[in-house]
Amino acid sequence: MASNIGMMDSAYFVGRNELLSWINARLQLNLSRIEEAASGAVQCQMMDMTYPGTVPMHKVNFDARTEYDMIQNYKVLQDVFNKLKIDKHIEVNRLVKGRPLDNLEFLQWLKRYCDSVNGGIMNENYNPVERRSKVCKERGVKASQKNSKSLQTNNAQNPVSGDKLNIPKMSGTKQKPSAVAIESDCSEEIQALSNEITELKVSVDLLEKERDYYFAKLRDIEILCQAPELEHIPMVVAVKKVLYASDEESALAEAQQIIAANQ
Repeated sequence: MASNIGMMDSAYFVGRNELLSWINARLQLNLSRIEEAASGAVQCQMMDMTYPGTVPMHKVNFDARTEYDMIQNYKVLQDVFNKLKIDKHIEVNRLVKGRPLDNLEFLQWLKRYCDSVNGGIMNENYNPVERRSKVCKERGVKASQKNSKSLQTNNAQNPVSGDKLNIPKMSGTKQKPSAVAIESDCSEEIQALSNEITELKVSVDLLEKERDYYFAKLRDIEILCQAPELEHIPMVVAVKKVLYASDEESALAEAQQIIAANQ
């Protein structure tokens, strides 16, 4: 089913407001932006609701904030896709960046897929809030047990008390001038690198906005070209030829021939 959902499917014309309403209604959440679903936890629970018992929800981290934690959620989701033989590759590196367009497209696909299972009818016996609470509680208990075991291991490996440790005492608080100079140089270098990172982030944001702008324009043109009353006009046929050309070829010459042949 997933392999049949192409970029021109009606699924990709679903707006963000409709998607957010769908997610909030099904999972009893209160998301206001598409990017809030970038951690992958929402997608995992949506599949858990569609196929109860298939998703190992104890592995899903609803409090994921770092890219590492988010990637773990998407690994769980990809494993579920593979188990259910869903032919869908997840662009994890793009989604964890929280980019609106990438997350919008993935959620559009997910809604289309979930709606195709059992006619999109919700599982009345599924309680999303209770399910999340249970998962978070289990993760909390496991984390507590893990920390406890780690502490016990450290105590067993280091039985010597602080009084018996052979730690040389520092005489006075005098600091060598060379150490101060090194610290100053490091601070300046760190500040310079931080400024460079900030500039790069601004550049990336501008490039992404420009990309999204031109992508939206191309989508508008594509929608116009699909209108029944226009799609057979030579100029429209030529434009579609250019739009759908692969990266390895240039369709400009062929498009120009189509226009010239109908003048």
